[in-house]
Amino acid sequence: MSEAYGPDFITLTDEDGNEFELEHLDTLELNGETYMAFLPAEYEDADPSKELEEDDMGLIILKVVEEDGEEQLSTLDNEDELESVYERFMEILFEEEEESET
Repeated sequence: MSEAYGPDFITLTDEDGNEFELEHLDTLELNGETYMAFLPAEYEDADPSKELEEDDMGLIILKVVEEDGEEQLSTLDNEDELESVYERFMEILFEEEEESET
């Protein structure tokens, strides 16, 4: 993913109506499905007294699904699918990192 114009951010709303901002890292097509990788956005004005759980700081992978004729992002419930997509994203991200170091 090109950083020429800076990172892309999106705001998502979960099932409970909570909004959170994510930084889009990359999009990948695998086995006819589209997946997107994100990191939680960091806020300069974040309350340091609120500690984030360790799981909240990792890579977030969401699947693009069509629902009622509209594209939406969904979590991956299948562990095998999640592991496969995660491994592919890691390969891509490390390839990009190695290229930027040379």
